[in-house]
Amino acid sequence: MQQQSFLSTSFELREMKAVKRKVGKYELGRTIGSGTFAKVKFAQNMETNESVAIKIMAKSTILRHKMVDQIKREISVMKIVRHPCIVRLHEVLASQTKIYIVLELVSGGELFDRFGTQVHQRRLSESESRKYFQQLIDAVSHCHGKGVYHRDLKPENLLLDSGANLKVLDFGLSALPKQGVELLHTTCGTPNYVAPEVISGRGYDGAAADLWSCGVILYVLLAGHLPFDETDFPSLCNKINTAQFSCPCWFSPAATSLIHKILDPNPVTRIKIEGIKRDPWFQKNYVPITPRADEVVNLDDVTAVFDGIQDKFVNEESQNSDDGPLIMNAFEMITLSQGLNLSALFERRQDYVKRQTRFVSRQPAKVIISAIEAAAVSLGFKAHTRNYKTRLEGLSANRVSQFAVVLEVFEVAPSLFMVDVRKVAGDTLEYHKFYKHLCEKIDRIIWRPKVSMPSSTLFQTMTC
Repeated sequence: MQQQSFLSTSFELREMKAVKRKVGKYELGRTIGSGTFAKVKFAQNMETNESVAIKIMAKSTILRHKMVDQIKREISVMKIVRHPCIVRLHEVLASQTKIYIVLELVSGGELFDRFGTQVHQRRLSESESRKYFQQLIDAVSHCHGKGVYHRDLKPENLLLDSGANLKVLDFGLSALPKQGVELLHTTCGTPNYVAPEVISGRGYDGAAADLWSCGVILYVLLAGHLPFDETDFPSLCNKINTAQFSCPCWFSPAATSLIHKILDPNPVTRIKIEGIKRDPWFQKNYVPITPRADEVVNLDDVTAVFDGIQDKFVNEESQNSDDGPLIMNAFEMITLSQGLNLSALFERRQDYVKRQTRFVSRQPAKVIISAIEAAAVSLGFKAHTRNYKTRLEGLSANRVSQFAVVLEVFEVAPSLFMVDVRKVAGDTLEYHKFYKHLCEKIDRIIWRPKVSMPSSTLFQTMTC
């Protein structure tokens, strides 16, 4: 009864103290991801009540960094490659200052989140790895059939939906076919997952390069570590170019055989998608995932977003009732609750930490922010706070690349606050260590409820 009262009060408070920002028919909520050039926010379609994710980019940033063609390409590709295992693009909107890409909301987290932080947890079973690899190959096969090459396939660009099915995203480095051009020449992607012919700077076949990345992903799923992982770039390139790797003893002979066929440094003799689909290991329990009948793809709105921005704006509205933390609404809480179970909001498991996680506190919002800032200084980070959102910045463990985390405070009920923590830059495994150390520093402000509410009670509360 106490938990039900807490939720009811939270929803009533939402009605009394609305903090809204609207973009056309969408009401924006919390930030669920961010990068150098864009941020992604949770949003709700006010006409259909559907939850979506909206990627937001400033036009000034796009123009300043000469990214117009890249963004056009990314949007166009996502419209072309409609498949159950690819994040769906709903529509594109523009205001005077920003571009909004409305995407399918994928609530199961990253595929990387399936890995634990303990050594024995850092790999998946062979059957689970095969399932995700089959879905990945189906998605990649569909892209290649449309003449699209992803060029940045890696676990962090693979999401899971609520049913634990794979969803490919981030087509920012993808290539579209060009008339009369057979080979690609742009060196791009994440080094550990990039094919040797891409690193060498020669012209390369986009399909063969994507399959190499798929092979590295399969290896990581089964092994829990990379096949090619060196601290200096020349050594890494040498190992990739000569395919110097070995499969752990727990790999089955069939899986080992397939991986060696995919991680063939010669793109000409490297196995093709058709060969992968015929492979006995791949075929086990394989149920092909096929797209719906081809939909008519209209790119007129993409042209309008970039070429007609002077007179085609979406209406933006901001309504802030006070200067306190944002209040999380019911739809956002459902999305966070993972299967309608509130324990996912409040539990803080030490052995399993995602790139984006959260904790709850009963301390005042300003006390929470102060504790975070003090912890940041003690851990060697610089802290920048604005509107109950704190960005922590510092150097990664290798002292070369940047490591950054954003923490944002939300009010979920009177005197109950949720702190959303997400990695912005740096290595995911390094983030695991950071989160553990942060929680140790601010342990006194973290609230751990003793009783979890059953999912059935939550559902009744939300629908009454």
